[in-house]
Amino acid sequence: MWHHRTTGAGEPLILLHGMGMSHAAWNPVTPRLSLTRTVIAFDIAGFGATPPLSGGLVPTIAHLVDALERSICGLGIRVPVDIAGNSLGGTMALEAAKRGLARSVVAISPAGLWSAHPPLHLKYTFGSLRFGVTTSPRLLKTMVRNPVLREIVLSVPLSVGSHRMPAGDAIGSFDDLASASAFEATFENTKTPFSGRDITVPVTVAFGTRDWIITRGSRRRDGLPPHTHWVTKPGWGHVPMWVDPVGVTQLILKGSDLRQN
Repeated sequence: MWHHRTTGAGEPLILLHGMGMSHAAWNPVTPRLSLTRTVIAFDIAGFGATPPLSGGLVPTIAHLVDALERSICGLGIRVPVDIAGNSLGGTMALEAAKRGLARSVVAISPAGLWSAHPPLHLKYTFGSLRFGVTTSPRLLKTMVRNPVLREIVLSVPLSVGSHRMPAGDAIGSFDDLASASAFEATFENTKTPFSGRDITVPVTVAFGTRDWIITRGSRRRDGLPPHTHWVTKPGWGHVPMWVDPVGVTQLILKGSDLRQN
């Protein structure tokens, strides 16, 4: 069973975080979502408080969604269920839809929509940040206590506007990245382009105009079904939950409501 945080009441809504993060990435939006939904925010295998996949399984998207399905069913939640994800979590949500596990998907900055391989800068961006949090954590944590330096450090990997992120949350995100035991393995094994044109449930895909992680050349539309609702969000970066919690909440609730139309 994956570690998770459950809040609220109502129809279940699954939240899946991005690479190197934990369920805490959703903390800015869960209070709003929990007003009308039972929100289950998971720590993906190898991140947060969830151990890596057992049995020597490599953390491909397919294997991660296998484990996600077991955790959802282990909680007694009936599938299909509404799923929202960011980055890695967005790709997993799309894979869940392919399998009939999701009845609606909201994917924010999903990875895997590239045609052949991820943007070359990803390896260096994530690698340098991972190196920093494991070798010089005190320096980085001291830096992000200052709003100006917090903006400089986090504007590319997270989002422009990260000065509005509480310092404690920024420090917590560094701790999550430093302790992510499956970071390298997951990064290496989730590079395969995603294809999901046979998805039949409602799909919303959103990218920000300031997402400098998944750049425009890696947002291929022909890998998703024609009915996909594509959204461009002005000012959003790759991880927009801290800079626009209201907008993210509205996107997720609207996306899950599409299944009723």
